[in-house]
Amino acid sequence: MRIIHQRCCALDVHKKVLTACVLVWDGKQAVAERRKNFGTTKKELERLRFRLLACRVTIVAMESAGVYWKPVWHVLERQSKFQLKLVNAQHYHGVDGRKSDQIDAAWLAELLQCGLLKGSFVPAQWQRELRDLVRLRVALREDQNRVQNRIEKLLEDANIKIGSFCSDTLGVSGRKMLKALIAGDKDADWMADYAQGRLRSKRKQLRQALRGFVTDHHRALLAMLLRQIENLDADLARLEGAIRSRLGEHAELIERLTEIPGFGEVTAWTVIAELGVEMAVFQTPERAASWCGLCPGNRKSAGKRGHGRTRQGNRWIRRGLTQAALAASHSKDCYLRSFYWRKASKRGAGQNGSLSLITLSQSRGAVQPAACSKTRQLSPPRNPVDRRGSPYLASRLRERPTSPARSREPAHARKLFAREPGDLRNALLHRAGR
Repeated sequence: MRIIHQRCCALDVHKKVLTACVLVWDGKQAVAERRKNFGTTKKELERLRFRLLACRVTIVAMESAGVYWKPVWHVLERQSKFQLKLVNAQHYHGVDGRKSDQIDAAWLAELLQCGLLKGSFVPAQWQRELRDLVRLRVALREDQNRVQNRIEKLLEDANIKIGSFCSDTLGVSGRKMLKALIAGDKDADWMADYAQGRLRSKRKQLRQALRGFVTDHHRALLAMLLRQIENLDADLARLEGAIRSRLGEHAELIERLTEIPGFGEVTAWTVIAELGVEMAVFQTPERAASWCGLCPGNRKSAGKRGHGRTRQGNRWIRRGLTQAALAASHSKDCYLRSFYWRKASKRGAGQNGSLSLITLSQSRGAVQPAACSKTRQLSPPRNPVDRRGSPYLASRLRERPTSPARSREPAHARKLFAREPGDLRNALLHRAGR
């Protein structure tokens, strides 16, 4: 087989130890194959780096479980002479029953020498740090939801029914009532008067909901949980401030991303943190959607096609795009809403509705690289009736008969014409020039 890299190294990285295999080719035959184990402390990783420099290695590939590859990458990244590749171990399985760390490293080295290893996407240092911040924010929000559920459960145990009349138990009104419950020096009528805004119209129901069986045990637990919520709120505020400061130079890009239906500031943060701002890495929008794990799987053998379940892609970007797709499916005057319900009518909006959301998320994954690209401009908003725009629809309306019995317009177009005030047909024809 053709040799691509004459001096290469493969690393099988674990928590406490890593195995390195160096292959050297002189143009005719393999000169040396060196295998050696190293530790994962900083001193051992520096020794590994000097060893690779002594062997004049030009490219290094590594496989790892979890995040054990990161310290090795940080040490070797400082040496500009190394080309680094992080490979997925699932793509290069060895023979079953013949597996060890040294065998795995030697097999990866042989594949690397012939140029058969495909590296994973590893972003730059600033983007990796931004990823840590954005992902930590998701974890803090999940912790906040868990603590809020514990508060709701504790209130039910004390027979306090605030959640039956207040949509947000931890809102401004809800927190004042909870602090009054912890203090224990106010009656139900007094606490109900803490309601603000539209909640004041429900003060009579709140007086009944705040009469429960609150003991000192409930007050102690509620005070502890409320302190956790306040600490998480403060941590989230500091974290979001740090994210905004890091993305200050990309304010224009964030503004363009938020123009996409269903996208908000947090979704724009997720897109930039996970995909970056240089879309040339993915080459095409379709490959970006595939990397996100939003494309149907391709499983064919012997002329038969298996299931088309999606692959396991980046779960963080997949999560953000799916939430954005759900928001876009409920937006008004939006083509993506029509697209979702067209797919949901075939697959169902119930249990199989997630398939329609995945399909819509895939289309979003193909839209956002165009928004992130510095050379491509976003097209102006199109008419929600047809994805090709109002001039095309107007030309079709001129060609086809206008009688309702003979009309061949799409069903969603007829509904929009009937639902919109005024004559949308004449408006479209006027916009097209007739």
